[in-house]
Amino acid sequence: MKRVHFIAIGGSAMHNLAIALKLKGYKISGSDDEIFEPSKSRLKKHGILPTNFGWDANKITSDIDEIILGMHARVDNPELLRAQELGIRIYSYPEYLYEQSKDKQRIVIGGSHGKTTITAMILHVFQNLNIACDYMVGAKLDGFDVMVKLTQEAKYMIIEGDEYLTSPIDRRPKFHLYMPNIALLSGIAWDHINVFPTFNNYLEQFKTFIKLIDKKGALVYCDNDIELRNIVKDTAPELKKLPYNIPEHYIDNVGITHIIDNNMDIPLKIFGNHNLMNLTGAGLVCQQIGISKEDFYKSIQSFTGASNRLELIAENKSTKVFKDFAHSPSKLKATTNAVKYQFKNRKLVACMELHTFSSLKAEFLSHYANAMDSADIAIVYFNPHTIEHKKLPPISIEQVKEGFARNDLIVFTESSHLQEYLKKLDYSNKNLLIMTSGNLDGVDLKKFGQEIVDNYNPKETLY
Repeated sequence: MKRVHFIAIGGSAMHNLAIALKLKGYKISGSDDEIFEPSKSRLKKHGILPTNFGWDANKITSDIDEIILGMHARVDNPELLRAQELGIRIYSYPEYLYEQSKDKQRIVIGGSHGKTTITAMILHVFQNLNIACDYMVGAKLDGFDVMVKLTQEAKYMIIEGDEYLTSPIDRRPKFHLYMPNIALLSGIAWDHINVFPTFNNYLEQFKTFIKLIDKKGALVYCDNDIELRNIVKDTAPELKKLPYNIPEHYIDNVGITHIIDNNMDIPLKIFGNHNLMNLTGAGLVCQQIGISKEDFYKSIQSFTGASNRLELIAENKSTKVFKDFAHSPSKLKATTNAVKYQFKNRKLVACMELHTFSSLKAEFLSHYANAMDSADIAIVYFNPHTIEHKKLPPISIEQVKEGFARNDLIVFTESSHLQEYLKKLDYSNKNLLIMTSGNLDGVDLKKFGQEIVDNYNPKETLY
């Protein structure tokens, strides 16, 4: 039985890998200085929650076969230093995924946006068609117990390929380590400015990724993205290149989107141009392993979306409440446009939280110009304490308004005030879209959305 120790086991990706290896029969131990839900309960359920929090070099002994090092740990972590001293093999999270899948056909989904949704679409189709596969996906999906699955038998490994850094001792982007046989790139929009200080530097990471694709493999890419289209021109001629774009479609009189492909009319449970492009890219990936268009479309009709990705969390006859992970300018604009376009006869209240390192930097705010222009009421929330915690210079409400280039932008810095405002709005014939990579400082968004549709009183209005 192989023994593996996780340094920083509590992370979203790390704890899922730990559970996957436990299910595979490995002996697992781990450490972390703090572990939050749902990681804490899930590790406890599988019997691998550390008994004490904190780092302890005495946990690292010579009978450990492998160490997996999380990004949360620092280079001077005492457990890491002891492992290096003992000469134990140290892997980063992506390195270990490659190690577990190097004899499989690896399908890697990359890009600045849409990665989780596209990966979820492919997994949905595989599951529907009973095709065995291993996987790593960035969000909990309905019908899948864990976000990572590793087996001996599966022929395919489907990986969501993040461009963020690998580990404290390996500063390469994660998706540089997967060596795909089939790759998809959904688009390029500058992100992670704390790591990639210029757009050109960020762009180089995608150029490198393309060079790492198996030359006998395939690159599926979004032809709608100008930057991506330009860098694909310079790729190796022998690499199979498959562009995709927005497919032919229409919205019927009850608000359902249909794709038209030759003589096929395919009704969907999802909507929005980005989702339609994601679906088309996922279809091309599936075709590369022999799945027919007919089987793909038959399976994808029941796909309702990945968690937190344009997810309908509450509704009544007058309104729908959606939540979405959108936080970067391109994602914000695409998601806001999608909801407004899908429900043309309803007004849209769009609320977003500035939460990531990039979004909270004053010099980056101008990238949000016009990102929420399609919303009838546009709201931005940020917490000054989050900025302080990230050790960033403070930003003002005026800077946020200027950055979004919208004079009527409503800005809140207190979560309770935002919640009170949203609850008092008149939602007759209006939809609410909440976009954040956080949770508005501890708000249960599903519960909050349900409260809005349950407690809506048309006599109390602010709009």
